[in-house]
Amino acid sequence: MTEAASVQDPERFDAIVVGAGISGMYMLYRLRELGLKVRVLEAGTDVGGTWYWNRYPGARFDSESWSYGYAFSQEILDEWQWSEHFSSQPENLRYCRFVADRLDLKRDIRFETSVTSAHYDEDANEWAIAAEDGYAARARLFIAAIGPLSVPVWPAIDGIGDFEREAYHTARWPHEPVSFAGKRVAVIGTGATGVQLIQEVAKTAGHLTVLQRRPNWCAPLHNSPITPEEQADIRARHEEIFDHCRNTHGGFIHDADPRRLLETPEAERLAFLEKKYAEPGFGIWMGNFRDTFTNEEANRILSDFIAGKIRERVADPATAEKLIPKDHGFGQRRVPMETRYYEVYNQDNVELVDILADPIRRVTKTGIELESGHRDFDMIVYATGFDAVLGGFNRIDIRGLGGQRLRDKWAEGPTTYLGLQVAGFPNMLTLVGPQNAAGFGNIPRGIEQNVEWVARLVRHMRDNGLEYVAATPEAETEWQEEVTRSSDKMLLSKADSWFTGINRNIDGRSRRVYLLYTAGMPAYRERCDAVAAKGYEGMELR
Repeated sequence: MTEAASVQDPERFDAIVVGAGISGMYMLYRLRELGLKVRVLEAGTDVGGTWYWNRYPGARFDSESWSYGYAFSQEILDEWQWSEHFSSQPENLRYCRFVADRLDLKRDIRFETSVTSAHYDEDANEWAIAAEDGYAARARLFIAAIGPLSVPVWPAIDGIGDFEREAYHTARWPHEPVSFAGKRVAVIGTGATGVQLIQEVAKTAGHLTVLQRRPNWCAPLHNSPITPEEQADIRARHEEIFDHCRNTHGGFIHDADPRRLLETPEAERLAFLEKKYAEPGFGIWMGNFRDTFTNEEANRILSDFIAGKIRERVADPATAEKLIPKDHGFGQRRVPMETRYYEVYNQDNVELVDILADPIRRVTKTGIELESGHRDFDMIVYATGFDAVLGGFNRIDIRGLGGQRLRDKWAEGPTTYLGLQVAGFPNMLTLVGPQNAAGFGNIPRGIEQNVEWVARLVRHMRDNGLEYVAATPEAETEWQEEVTRSSDKMLLSKADSWFTGINRNIDGRSRRVYLLYTAGMPAYRERCDAVAAKGYEGMELR
């Protein structure tokens, strides 16, 4: 590893990439391929990003493993073999390490480097990067590969620091095993993370109390090992699988059925919904009738079907009703995938508490004080999610032209061009950034598109002696309008979620803004390719 440089003596590179997750690793590979001198700065001690930080029991893919991994390298596809259709965190991290070793990426990654600032130097046309440990570097290009779900959020509850027993946030889980056996455990949160964790805690905890503010619609994952016959089929069809993903709305193997639910006979549509509910993965969401995404009546019928399944699976009717969302329809948030999650609430050692009806007053030294009284716990787990999309940018002091702070520019909501550049911040590129299509679906499929588009832009600049690229304010405004138009067509625009920028655990995050481009990956790819074909229309290059 390179010794830390002082602020007075920064290291110099052609490009600095922040983050060594799926996007940062691939960006490093592509920039090195172009002959650039690159340094990746990573806060953790290893590669992996999401799969390095999120080690909680139950963490796993919700995309099919063989549709999630990198598609760009035939050697990696030939050498790696997934063990499950929806792989768990330990295997996912091993995969990231395997790729890093196979491509010799770690020699250009500086670990344990938490970036605190990135300032654009107009005179030098360079980005000055500083880290918490005093490390400093400069580069012409600054590429943010920080991930849309990388900054954990603790709930706004008094006394969190007072608890004297075990306490964890799912996104900062210990590297050592944590035992729930025989313990009184509280899990706060029933989003995707909470759903995965609760299934595991309930197996061994003496008593599990789930503290739920608002339920989410969940659907069965139907995971299983990949058989030798399936392995052979997957290997034979890699190209076909990834080509298919490139042409689906979310980059998954699933794509919307061309029929409309409201135009399908009742018996036929019920049989279709039963079939999708019994199949693995996101088919029940992304592979459903087309109008369930845009028509309120069609979505209501689908939601009623899922609600019926919850009532069938949960023995106590009152508990079942608590688990059925009343504030949004099915699929209007990303759907948590589960394995016998609802059956957990049939166990004698599990209790569900609705904290809208029985609010948390504070955390104490020994437990949690609810409005109804105090409860002692041996462990509290905060499954309270992330400062989605914006958090990774806001925790770095990013300044562009004239010293403008990015967090000030985005105070009323993010504005970008293609989700890849920000007007007023030259030579800064954002992978899976705000208003990008990559965050809406199968993220690695979007990552590959983002990285390859950025690499083509960098090649174009190199080949034409260009050293400056900046989105124009006009192009940014037009993209904002396009993002809004596409999202307004979708029912998800009506739900409170990280898709729409709402997080009630963060002050001021109750204003609805669109953080993602939801018109689909094919439309997004076509738009990006058209910009490149027109000489990077909407960007000033010099």
